[in-house]
Amino acid sequence: MEKYKSNEERIVELTYLLENKNLTELSDLLNRTNPVDIVEFIEDLPAEEALIIFRLLSKEDAVEVFAELDQEDKEKLQASLNDDEFKELLEELNFDDMIDTLEEMPATMVQEILKSSDNETRDLVNEYLQFPEYSAGTLMTTEFVEVKADMTVEETLAMLEEVGKDKVTVYTCYVTDDTHKLLGYVSLRMIVTREPDTKISQLMFEDVIYVHTTDDQEDVAHTFQKYGFTALPVVDNTNRLVGIITVDDIMWIIEQEDTEDFQRIAGTTPDEADYSKTSAWALAKNRIPWLMFLMISGAFTSTILKRYEDVIQTVIALNMFIPMLTGSGGNAGSQASTLVIRAMATHDIEPSDWAKVVLKEITVGLICGLALGAVAFLKCFFLDKVAMNVALVVAFTILAIVVLAKAIGSLLPIVAQKLGADPAIMASPLITTIVDSLGLIVYFNIAQAILPGLNI
Repeated sequence: MEKYKSNEERIVELTYLLENKNLTELSDLLNRTNPVDIVEFIEDLPAEEALIIFRLLSKEDAVEVFAELDQEDKEKLQASLNDDEFKELLEELNFDDMIDTLEEMPATMVQEILKSSDNETRDLVNEYLQFPEYSAGTLMTTEFVEVKADMTVEETLAMLEEVGKDKVTVYTCYVTDDTHKLLGYVSLRMIVTREPDTKISQLMFEDVIYVHTTDDQEDVAHTFQKYGFTALPVVDNTNRLVGIITVDDIMWIIEQEDTEDFQRIAGTTPDEADYSKTSAWALAKNRIPWLMFLMISGAFTSTILKRYEDVIQTVIALNMFIPMLTGSGGNAGSQASTLVIRAMATHDIEPSDWAKVVLKEITVGLICGLALGAVAFLKCFFLDKVAMNVALVVAFTILAIVVLAKAIGSLLPIVAQKLGADPAIMASPLITTIVDSLGLIVYFNIAQAILPGLNI
C-alpha cells in the first residue's frame, strides 16, 4: 500500500517528474492523484506544460479537471487544444459545466461549436444560454434520473443500470407524468430496499421542494442551506421538470456570494477574479470609486467642525476627544450593520422585521453606551484632568453616539434591501462616515447644553 502523501508532497513530486520529462512515471502518478489536486498543480504551469499534463490524464480525469479549472485556466488550455480535441472534451462534460464554459466563450466560437452538435443539444444549449444571469437556470444540469409513478422497483433498477453512468446523481430519482410535470421524488435507498414489484407511486414523496429557472442563485443557495439537500429539482413556469442543481455547484455560489459581501463590506467593487490573479491596476480601479465617494462624504466632517469653530475655540479640551468619539461611533455602527447584513443573508431576519431589529439595537446601544460612557467619564476626569462638566459632555456624547450608531447601522442595510440594493453596500466605511458627521453634531450640541457660555 502506497504511503499517504500530503497535497504539497504530491505536487513537489509531480513537478520533479515534469521537469525531468519522466512522462511514464508522471502519467502513473497522475492516475493516482485526485483531480482536485491536479487542478491546483496545473494552475501555475505555463500553457505548454499544462497541455502535457492534460494529455497524460485519463479521459474521465481530464473532464473532471477541466470542469474544476477557473475561466482563465480553461482559456489557456482551450487555446492549446486543437478544435477536435476541444469539441470532444465539451461533449464529455456534464451539461452544466459545458454551459458554464460556453457562457464565457466568444459568440462566434460558440456558434461554430454548435454547428457540429446534434439538434437536441443545440436546442438545449440555446435555451440555457438565454436564462437570466445568476439564475437557477444557469446552474442546473439536465443529467438527472426521471421515473414514472407506475414503474416498478424492478423496472427502475433496470433503467438505472442502463442510464445511471451518464447521470450526475442517481441517489434521488424524480417522478414526473407524461408531460414531465414534477410529481415527487424517491430515494435510491427506498428503491433498493423494496420488493421488485413495488410501484414507485407507493414509495415517492409528493411534498417536493423545488426552485424555478428564474430564481436568483442566492435564493437557491439559501434553500440548499435550509433543507440540507444534495440536489434540488428545477422547474419552469408550467411546473415541468427541466433540470437539477447539485450541491457541489451551489457550494461555489455560496463562496462567491460571501466573497461579494465581504468585498462590499470592505468598501470595494466586487470582482469575481481571485486576488492572487488580479493586477494592482484592476484592484485599484475597483477601490477608487468607493474611496472617492467616502472621501467626498467625509468632507462634511470638516464642514461641521467649521460650523462649531467658536465652540471648539472656547473650550479647547473638546477637540482632544473627537477621535475617541467618532471612533466609538464608527465601531458601534459597524458591529450592528455587519450582524444585520449576516442575519439578512441567512434569512434569520426579513425587511419586515425592521422595527424589532432597530429596537433591539437601540437597547444594545443603551447598555454599551452606558458602559463606555462611564469609563470615558473616569478617563477624562481622573486621567486627562479636565473639568467635571467637560467629562460629562464626553460621557453623554458617547452614550448618544453609540445608541445612534447602533440604530443607523441596523436600519440602513434593511433600507438598502427594501430599495432593491445589496445590503452589504451599507457596510463599515459608509456607516462610519455617516456616524462621524452625526456624532460631531450631537457632541457640540450636548456641549452647548451643558457648558455655560457656549454659543454657535
